Amino acid sequence: MPTFKQREKIRFDSGGSSCAAWHYPGTNGSCVVMAGGTAVTKEPASDLFAARFHDAGFSVLAFDHRRFGESEGTPRQIVRIGEQIADWRAAIACAAELPEADPDKIALWGFSLAGGHIFRVAADQPRPACAVAQTPMVDGRALAPHALRSMTPLAALRLIGRGVRDALGALVGRPPLLIPTAGPRGAVAALTTDDALDGDQALDPHRRHTNWEQTVAARIALRLGWYRPGRHAPHVRCPLLVVVCDQDRSVLTRPAIRAAARAPHVEVVHLTGRHYAPFLAAHEQAVLAEIAFLRRHMGFRDQG
Repeated sequence: MPTFKQREKIRFDSGGSSCAAWHYPGTNGSCVVMAGGTAVTKEPASDLFAARFHDAGFSVLAFDHRRFGESEGTPRQIVRIGEQIADWRAAIACAAELPEADPDKIALWGFSLAGGHIFRVAADQPRPACAVAQTPMVDGRALAPHALRSMTPLAALRLIGRGVRDALGALVGRPPLLIPTAGPRGAVAALTTDDALDGDQALDPHRRHTNWEQTVAARIALRLGWYRPGRHAPHVRCPLLVVVCDQDRSVLTRPAIRAAARAPHVEVVHLTGRHYAPFLAAHEQAVLAEIAFLRRHMGFRDQG
């Protein structure tokens, strides 16, 4: 379990909503902005890595996207890509104003869906010094057929039906129709791949995050297949580290490798394991590679 020697809750505005964040003041003048995928809030998303980054001297700003966690925004549990990209931009602006942080030494870190966001944000923002995309969801068009094949036919039909009802209900102001973010094969959930249920063990093994709501509006089943942030790879301006798991069944490995190959300044780290391996058996390998990358591209000498 990570220990937190010093962190404070802060808030920043994004599109008229107040976003909640943990701020870990560092000592080396740089800051890592962090967020998690789909409905994963800032604590389960970042605690393991943020503690290690902070121990290495980095400031950290780990935030909740609006409509999730402690951030504002209603209705709740809705993934709106444009809003989340705007939240990243607002978080970067907030990090640039932290008293101990150099605005030219800001890094980005995201995993899964937020790892895909890294490609979008790093492509259109001049400020990040470097970025880490861990097991990123880069190509919804490649992922959607695989995700549907992992479901039973009945569950897939029920998921699409709920997604349609949720989207239509939103047009007349009905509350979101929520589904679990992960479930076993046969369940009506956003993801039922072989490794989808590893998330609890990986992100909250001690059941400390009692307020983490692991649901999402069902309309995500209709929209995520159109999201292809990997297309922005050729325009990523900063050094990019892409961490892939070779047995990843949730976001798949090949799309991330193909996207990485199109980025101008990229490093790829392969880990053995499934989607959540960087939080489990491969954690030490992942975190050491990421700290070395951050130090190198923030202008610090690698201390090994």
